[in-house]
Amino acid sequence: MPIRIRIGRGGKGRLSARILANMLVILTLTGAIGFVLFAFAQRAEIDRAYEQRALDIAQTTAADPQIRQAMAHGGGHGIVQTVAERIRKASGASYVVVIDLHGIRHSHPDPALIGEGVGDPIVVLDGRTHVGTDQGATGRSANGKAPLKGPTGTLVGEVSAGIPEHDVLGELWRELPTFGLYAAIAVALGSAAAFLLARRLKRSTFGLELEEIAGLLQDREAMLHGIREGVIAFAPDGRITVVNDEARDLLGLGTALGNRLEELLPEGRLRRALDGSLPGTDISVLTDDHCLVVNRMPVTLQGRELGAVVTVRDRTELIGLLRELDSVRGLTDALRAQQHEFTNRMHTVAGLLDIGDHDAAFEYAVESAGADQALTESVRERIGNTLLVGLIVAKTTVAAERGVRVVLSDDSALGEDPPHLRRLLTIVGNLLDNAIDAAAGGPPPAGGREVELSLVEAVDQLLVRVADSGPGIPPGAAGSIFEDGWSTRPDRGTARRGLGLALVHRLAQRHGGTIAVSEGPGAVFTVVLPLPDATPVPRDAQFTSASPTGGDRG
Repeated sequence: MPIRIRIGRGGKGRLSARILANMLVILTLTGAIGFVLFAFAQRAEIDRAYEQRALDIAQTTAADPQIRQAMAHGGGHGIVQTVAERIRKASGASYVVVIDLHGIRHSHPDPALIGEGVGDPIVVLDGRTHVGTDQGATGRSANGKAPLKGPTGTLVGEVSAGIPEHDVLGELWRELPTFGLYAAIAVALGSAAAFLLARRLKRSTFGLELEEIAGLLQDREAMLHGIREGVIAFAPDGRITVVNDEARDLLGLGTALGNRLEELLPEGRLRRALDGSLPGTDISVLTDDHCLVVNRMPVTLQGRELGAVVTVRDRTELIGLLRELDSVRGLTDALRAQQHEFTNRMHTVAGLLDIGDHDAAFEYAVESAGADQALTESVRERIGNTLLVGLIVAKTTVAAERGVRVVLSDDSALGEDPPHLRRLLTIVGNLLDNAIDAAAGGPPPAGGREVELSLVEAVDQLLVRVADSGPGIPPGAAGSIFEDGWSTRPDRGTARRGLGLALVHRLAQRHGGTIAVSEGPGAVFTVVLPLPDATPVPRDAQFTSASPTGGDRG
């Protein structure tokens, strides 16, 4: 069932209102700053335009032939004044002043200043035009100065023309409202965009305020790194977005954020359980160090698929305790079976003694004691290690109680200190469990229910073969029976099925060995381990031990 997240909306509209208000302030300030900067830039541009206009008037005056002729002969105040005033009035200039090389005015809007000297030096002695701002007798003006040359081309004076400042400012004020309109439209459009952005951000944060988002982040970090379960979150595209420390330790992921599973883990049951391609809940997975239980849940919020969350629990210690408990129960069953058999024998002996047939009672007691001893001795003849002998005898006793006969093959031969001892205990115990369970579960075959065990220590390898008379492996299942959790039978009591064969397969492969199984009636499992044994015992063995009980086929 997918996880559906519901988030309460506190302080509705506060985040969007704050974003909108901040954006409006920013837009207003930037608009005002832009307006002022434009005003200054436009003022400079208008000043340049009016200075050029003043220069054009000065050049026009300097090119007038009457003025050039009059100034070449050093006088003609009346002519110069008349022509200069006519040009001033026609152009709208505030003044047109003609000056000789001695700085004496020959024309001026104020006739009283004609014949007076100017305070500024003559600037056109270099033969070039000049522009600028002039604070003259008529006020502040945009000024242009042009050299005045006589008919022969000789420099005879300077023409200075000016346009009043109020004309420049008037032009600026006429243009500013248009720019103000543009600025207002830009602010309005920016405000609309800010409003839409605020709404989108509000939807993206699922209605949460900034303080709530910060609180959620703090709570998430505290929760993820404080719990004792591994947690991994996946985006819809399969990339890892969240992984806590426990998940890194259990899965050996390292720095996994932003990566896909295929970039971090090899193909196998663990990766299929994490990416969701392996259906089911509480999926058991064996790794080299742990027995894990994996659950994956898709996550939706307000109808949107947000990905999935995977939890990984370490069941290594728990599985070990459960199997140890199951092992104790198996030992109890074995002792109960032996007690039951011993009670029957004692009843027989007591009956013979009661009827006075002492010789028959003695012979029966000796025969019964010899039968048990014969079983142990027959195993000891081929198996030198006492731990394996005890395991095989215990399995044989339990199997006999269930109507299954366990036979040690004639070619079995194992020394007192065989290689791979602890692994052998796990492998032999699990394979015998499976075989006894399979043989006892179906209808008895013609030759009776039987399990055959073969242990052969050769020069370069160790061979374990277990064959049973059960129904065998289903057709086409040979490739999947060694996967974690595969089983043909339901869980029994505390024993979790589907781990025994997976552990045997992992032990064999980890230490360079092989495991094979035959299909059809009567399964035959063959495990080959190479010699010598130079690798350490895996930590897997601590949670799956060989118990004297029935097994977990698959």
